[in-house]
Amino acid sequence: MPVLSLIACAAGGIHGLRPSLVEPLVRDGWQVAITLTPTAGTWLSGNGEAAALAELTGLAVRWNSRLPGEPRPHPEPDLCAVVPATANAVAKLALGISDNQAMTAANEMIGRPDVPVLAFPCINLAHTRHPAWAGHLAALRAADVNLLVGEDIWPLTTPRKEPGLPWARILQEIRAY
Repeated sequence: MPVLSLIACAAGGIHGLRPSLVEPLVRDGWQVAITLTPTAGTWLSGNGEAAALAELTGLAVRWNSRLPGEPRPHPEPDLCAVVPATANAVAKLALGISDNQAMTAANEMIGRPDVPVLAFPCINLAHTRHPAWAGHLAALRAADVNLLVGEDIWPLTTPRKEPGLPWARILQEIRAY
């Protein structure tokens, strides 16, 4: 059974994570180990979604660091996906900033050549216009992170064909591993 380390940030559309991404992957035979940013943890624990994800996956949904001496609650991953990734998370990953459990886990995976990493930046056009944005993407590409970006994936200059996140495309990319 392949293991996906799924790092999720508090971006619009995150509430579709379970039905649109995690449930299909579990049906496909993936074990999905979920780590949330602190805000995503607050959002998804507040509406009961974190508990539903834990029940579905059979693993704790993390957003807090474990105490020294506590065992790792998630198995070793075969793949890491940062989905959705906010502009803040992309910047932290590009700079190697690990200031919460989710960024620590993702940065650790970026530093491991044996674990492929893909990321879907869920951003708006203003983020792409920031002078640091191109450098952040270049740094992640240099680290071999597969970035799901482009007008065909997440249109920023034209209306999107479907509301919400491009879950089918994200699912397709994960299944390709």
